[in-house]
Amino acid sequence: MKPILEVKAISKKFRIQHLTGSYLSLRERISQGLTFEKKVTEEFWALDNITFDVNPGESLAIIGRNGAGKSTLLKILSKITPPTQGRIICRGRVASLLEVGTGFHPELTGRENIFFNGSLLGMKRKEIDVKFDEIVEFSGTRKFLDMPLKHYSSGMQLRLAFSVAAFLEPEILIIDEVLAVGDAEFQKKCLGKMEEVSSSGRTILFVSHNLAAVENLCTRAILLDQGKIIASGLVEEVVRKYQSSHALTNATFWERKTKPKESIYFKSVEVKLSSVQPVHILKVVCKLISQAQHKSAFLAFDVSNSMGITIFQAIPEVLPFIEYSPDGKEVISEIQLPPLIPDQYKVSAWIGSHNTETICWDKEIVQFEITNSPTPGRNFPHSHHNGFLVPPSRIVHG
Repeated sequence: MKPILEVKAISKKFRIQHLTGSYLSLRERISQGLTFEKKVTEEFWALDNITFDVNPGESLAIIGRNGAGKSTLLKILSKITPPTQGRIICRGRVASLLEVGTGFHPELTGRENIFFNGSLLGMKRKEIDVKFDEIVEFSGTRKFLDMPLKHYSSGMQLRLAFSVAAFLEPEILIIDEVLAVGDAEFQKKCLGKMEEVSSSGRTILFVSHNLAAVENLCTRAILLDQGKIIASGLVEEVVRKYQSSHALTNATFWERKTKPKESIYFKSVEVKLSSVQPVHILKVVCKLISQAQHKSAFLAFDVSNSMGITIFQAIPEVLPFIEYSPDGKEVISEIQLPPLIPDQYKVSAWIGSHNTETICWDKEIVQFEITNSPTPGRNFPHSHHNGFLVPPSRIVHG
């Protein structure tokens, strides 16, 4: 069977213009005889020799840091912009959800845009009629169907656009990070619908920074960096490579470089891991600085995994215990960790008052790594698909 999508040596070049010389106000320009800066043009390759195939029914994730070239690649695959070099062979109808409002007309009503967008996908009116009620029901826009799209919020436009793209049954569904615009409930509905689309044998190309969603939805992934493919293969392997490239510098120690406005703040935070699985102890050493009188406060630490999902929060002392101390103070906490699967974990440090008012919150500033299984002697290949903890368990009968 031939691939449904063949990408052959795609490259994309942009020309960037820079102005030389310092900035001048209009008055300065006039006083100096309306002399303008000289323009210098620079070539920038957003994509460089990208080659891959996608098979029918496959779900492919495209991941990478901001500016890696992901959105440019999707725009080329969607025929919104042409490549500078290379070619694409596409053997199916493509529906794209790249930016809010793409493929819609702001002056048309929601109802008219469903038919307009469907016609752009190559659908006949009868085909759209069959799916019309499902599209409207899923999008939750029935009350606003006869209102011009320009009066829709970005979230409402997203709901309608996703519903049209998903329900009109394209062979290839291309979705960018635009889902982040929607609320949590709608994101969950979208991911569920995408799983349904994938299981029906249609092809999905998915760009997202939500690595949990990527691993749940996709079987294969491509990692882009500075316009080049640096990894391709099973989604778990590519995601791990991407995560390892995000390792924090001086991961176990963090120090604040600038003086904040908060009345009390963390000057530094350090974490030390001791003992062995499944009874790891995480020691957290905090240096606190008070620069103004403040209410009695307490500490909390959020621990999140490599996909950015918060696993738990530790509160070493429930009652407020940090008083105003102009000379600063050191607080050492010990956290008994639950039996975590092997991964890199990040720690966020929080200071708040007795009524849970946030005074200072530094997110994901230090990290520690669990390398061995919490089930001694049984080092299973733990996966995020099966959760994040392996609690003690035993058979009592049988």
